Amino acid sequence: MFAKPQYHLLLNSSDATDASTVPCQDGWVYDNTTFKSTITSEWDLVCDRRAKNKATATIFFVGVMFGAIAFGSLSDRFGRRIMLLVSYVSGMLFAVASAFSTTYVMFAVLRFFTGFCITGIVIVSSALCVEWVDIEHRKLVGVIDSLSWTFGSTVFAAIAYFVTDWRWLILSVTSPLILAIITWRWMPDSARWLIANGKLEQAQTYLKRCAKINQREDFIHTLNEETLSTIVDKEARGRTYTYLDLVRTPKMRKIALKTGLLWLCIATTFYGISFNIAGFGLNIYLTQFTYAIIELPAKLSVYYLLDKIGRRSTEVGALLLSALCLGINIVMPKDMSAARTAVAVIGKGFSSASFGTVTLYSSELYPTVVRQNGMGYNSFMGRFGVAVSPLILLLDEVWKDLPQVVLCSTAILGGLVARTLAETRNRCLPETIEDVEETQFNTNQKA
Repeated sequence: MFAKPQYHLLLNSSDATDASTVPCQDGWVYDNTTFKSTITSEWDLVCDRRAKNKATATIFFVGVMFGAIAFGSLSDRFGRRIMLLVSYVSGMLFAVASAFSTTYVMFAVLRFFTGFCITGIVIVSSALCVEWVDIEHRKLVGVIDSLSWTFGSTVFAAIAYFVTDWRWLILSVTSPLILAIITWRWMPDSARWLIANGKLEQAQTYLKRCAKINQREDFIHTLNEETLSTIVDKEARGRTYTYLDLVRTPKMRKIALKTGLLWLCIATTFYGISFNIAGFGLNIYLTQFTYAIIELPAKLSVYYLLDKIGRRSTEVGALLLSALCLGINIVMPKDMSAARTAVAVIGKGFSSASFGTVTLYSSELYPTVVRQNGMGYNSFMGRFGVAVSPLILLLDEVWKDLPQVVLCSTAILGGLVARTLAETRNRCLPETIEDVEETQFNTNQKA
């Protein structure tokens, strides 16, 4: 607020910005027509405390970032199924606790641990999906898994419309974990993990159940412990690989550097667009719903394009078109709210397509022996981009369009990086690091 009355402003004086200001002396009055209560109104996160509002999203995703490393390692050590339950229960407890926070610091700490625990659901469930289907159907399972995010984002808009108190909103969106915990008892563990860790009897039980469900009872007699034990012996003779193996050899270093940077660019762009939901002056519920529903055609088109034009072309095209939309909104007049929102929605669709492509694409670039380590590293880089994206939006205090310029530049950089990667369409997956080092990939060839 101004330190003294500024009557000259009534004359449209040009020196309006020269007047000194002081912090508000008597607090703030908030508009409750859209939300009954928010963390902004709860702890007065405005003016000089505005950054703390954006920081809550960053803190949450920093937790997600470190949770990705922890749960990736723990699920390899203790199994997919048990760590999925741990993630369900701990994530729900921390989320519920955060809804009863009495201070901003308490809320921030609990959101960090909520993000840390919740990310285990994503990592473990994705691994289970991949490890229970054959190569032919992995693309289909990946798209279906991705569409579940679209469904959740769409439903979230409806929930937020009816639940306008932030505490009840957290409790509402956390409640589905109760159903997840109940249905966990029917969730099978990964037979692949059980075999690799010598738990042959459990693996045999799950595989027999799988054979019956798929009406392949004629294979049940081959699922004996003697046959499965040969897989264990073969696995036991192999060396143990770590994250360091991603950078030990020249070509692996290039793949790790490029895919890590690509994930960082994609995540920053995608969530930068998503978090700017109120930046166009339209109804935020409608914008959120539209942002979510645009992912449906985007992800379905990815399923078609991955084999039609290839992984690399799909990735490059999606990122550059997303950058184009961001660029258009930079030059488009600010009073054209509807048009700017429409362009942003289209950009969100292209960004979603790039996210849907990169998971499959990057997993095909890494050899089997370090694929999980590679994807864990990529996931870490992506979540770092997610944590940074809310802070990028704060750059509007420097220049109103600076966040859009940064996001546009990031998308272009991602497209250029993707262009240097090898095409993996119709190629056998590399099994060892030696396969990668000995293969002569031509980044300009058509597959």
